[in-house]
Amino acid sequence: MTSRVIEIIEFTDPVCTWCWGSEPVLRKLETRFDEQIKISFVMAGLVKDITSFYDSYNDIGGDPVRSNANIAKHWLEASKRHGMPVKSEGFELFSYDHPSSYPQNIAYKAAQLQDQILADRLLRRIREASAAEAKLTNTTEVLIALASEVGLNVVRFLADLSSGSAQRAFEQDLATTAQYQAHGFPTFLVRFGKKETLLRGYQRYEDFKAVIDYLTNGTIRELPIQAGEEAIMAFIQKYASVAPIEIQMTFDLTDIELKSVVDSLLNQQMITRREAGNGYFISPKISSLSCDTATGLCTGVTS
Repeated sequence: MTSRVIEIIEFTDPVCTWCWGSEPVLRKLETRFDEQIKISFVMAGLVKDITSFYDSYNDIGGDPVRSNANIAKHWLEASKRHGMPVKSEGFELFSYDHPSSYPQNIAYKAAQLQDQILADRLLRRIREASAAEAKLTNTTEVLIALASEVGLNVVRFLADLSSGSAQRAFEQDLATTAQYQAHGFPTFLVRFGKKETLLRGYQRYEDFKAVIDYLTNGTIRELPIQAGEEAIMAFIQKYASVAPIEIQMTFDLTDIELKSVVDSLLNQQMITRREAGNGYFISPKISSLSCDTATGLCTGVTS
């Protein structure tokens, strides 16, 4: 990593729809700026308790059943703009027994205490499972399954949850959120050395690019990339699960060009397509299994 790096810190919540919608932008930034950029997350806790929460614009809060219906409607409307998959059928995230999104935030902090890379993978899986799979991600059972899926040590994960270590780390994030007065999510802190600026709400790639150029006086620039099948396949392999909009935005493809490359990779049996709500995800095709006798874990080897 270069000694001069642009930092983008997202104040976020795993079930925030516009944080979900920002994923394509962040992946484009990572691809276009590579080692010149570092992206990290502060857990900001969107919904402490749905019964005492109220979003008057979308009529979300109070009764969990009504809130679930209105959240699903809001997420579908947002999906039409940001392009990430959303599943409204069966969406029942909040209930009187599980009224908060804080468990998802705390789960990320528990994972972070164990491994930063796996923590970021868990955050993405919680976002996917919440938005595109309608899973009850504020339940411990689902969070354990997702933690195991991304390769976290479940014993350590549960220990950090039960000991209060993850809770304390989350409280530190809440304090940082308050310090920067990040009241709406996503909020992005863009930092270069001692210079920093705050961007509130969903931001386009062009917005980030302009701020990066301003903060660095043009010393950090996006890298040229090729939009061929080889580069796109490498992108899919890097992230393991990508929505079509993430490919399209990163490589500046038209709808026709996106369809052409996805169809080609499917025909070559290099990728698989997984339906999800009103969209789908693309993953590398697994051609064989590799099993580690020490860990007892079998993983797919892609073509």
